[in-house]
Amino acid sequence: MEVEGVRRSSRVALTLRALRHRNFRLFTLGQSLSLIGTWMQQVAIGWLVYRLTGSAFLLGLVAFVSQGPGFVLAPFAGEFADRYSRHRIVIITQSVMMIQALLLGTLILTGHVTVGWILVLMGVLGAASGFDIPARQSFLIDMVDDRDDLPNAIALNSSIFNAARLVGPAIAGFAIAAVGEGWVILLNGISYLFVLSSLLAMRIEPRVRTRGRGAVLRRVGEGFRYAYAFRPIRTILALVAVVSLVAVPFSVLLPVVATDVLAGGPRMLGLLMSAMGLGALAGALFLASRRTVVGLGRLIIINATLFGTSLLLFAFARSVLAALPLLALAGFGMMAQMASSNTVLQTLVDDDKRGRVMSLYTMAFSGTAPIGSLLIGWAAARFGAPVAIGIAGGVTVVAALLFGRQLPLLREIVRPIYARMGILPEVARGIQAATHQATPDSDDQEDTGAAAPAHGGASGGG
Repeated sequence: MEVEGVRRSSRVALTLRALRHRNFRLFTLGQSLSLIGTWMQQVAIGWLVYRLTGSAFLLGLVAFVSQGPGFVLAPFAGEFADRYSRHRIVIITQSVMMIQALLLGTLILTGHVTVGWILVLMGVLGAASGFDIPARQSFLIDMVDDRDDLPNAIALNSSIFNAARLVGPAIAGFAIAAVGEGWVILLNGISYLFVLSSLLAMRIEPRVRTRGRGAVLRRVGEGFRYAYAFRPIRTILALVAVVSLVAVPFSVLLPVVATDVLAGGPRMLGLLMSAMGLGALAGALFLASRRTVVGLGRLIIINATLFGTSLLLFAFARSVLAALPLLALAGFGMMAQMASSNTVLQTLVDDDKRGRVMSLYTMAFSGTAPIGSLLIGWAAARFGAPVAIGIAGGVTVVAALLFGRQLPLLREIVRPIYARMGILPEVARGIQAATHQATPDSDDQEDTGAAAPAHGGASGGG
């Protein structure tokens, strides 16, 4: 019993090890409270638009406007994150998003809201997010002093995001029914005070950073070339882009599913989103409990396949009892795939290009989703929401299988780089030993599916 208790305590300590860094603890506390408000707002916006218009297409259009600017702005945002203080950028973007929520909530409560105003203010949110996401993702390295803890910090950050996805929609469903969408969105605006307070309380040491010279467009192009030149990074970003384009936007149709398929209301919508959040939280915690990045390539394939298969089955669900576990599995698969991809990129990218590479991840993940929102909204309006979701699931499974065919080649590219550069020394030693003792496909040689570019060091490696 005592040995089992020690093991359990050790496992918990391993899962939460990044919280020993003060700045990351502050960030975690502020984000956990603010993100609950963010998810409450997302549910409220979806319900408000569908209540006002009854249009699945307009649900997709609002999602497009709220995320579309990120696709255009992300490369420039990544350049800003590499050139200027990521800490200050995040403070500014979070402040803008707070003002946006307060304005939108006020318009709703005063009876002046229109679809036009929603589109304008969601466009403001999209522009702010376009700068916020690359800066915030690359800011993690500044909050964690020991780079060995960076993968754990990324996984815990995803856990916070998905814990909020679990709690926020559930609260929103009841709050919308009780007080209406305006108060829910206003509460989200107030919740930004928590994350802003945590950011201002941080003690971030000035980091020596090489200021890039030359035109912004040239440096943006340099980031594209850096990522494209290395096949594993290029392949992972391609999979993220495809899945985000066709499958991730399915959630914009959940108000339609809640109302027309399951004959529910805002509480049903909150329940559906919370089920997805529960699965996503489990996926993020699963990654946080892992000791190394070894094996993430295989996990990317498995979880992308799980995501697509769950959506295929969800398309046929006609009861809450069938829908909820399928959404939980979809959430697990989506988050585990995306967080694994994020971890590989964050761990191995050169620090002076971290912002630009994470901007490409933002373009692949968040930037393609708005286009997908338009497409899935159009498909749902034409063929029905279940058919549109089923198509998205099928394409995702095919994309995962195509990525799987690339994985053996990616392992071959990565193996000598790990061994030569000493990234994660225990992995390098295992690879060197395995090359003499096992076949190339041995599980001991399972790799992440990505590594540092062949021409550069992994200065961001843990």
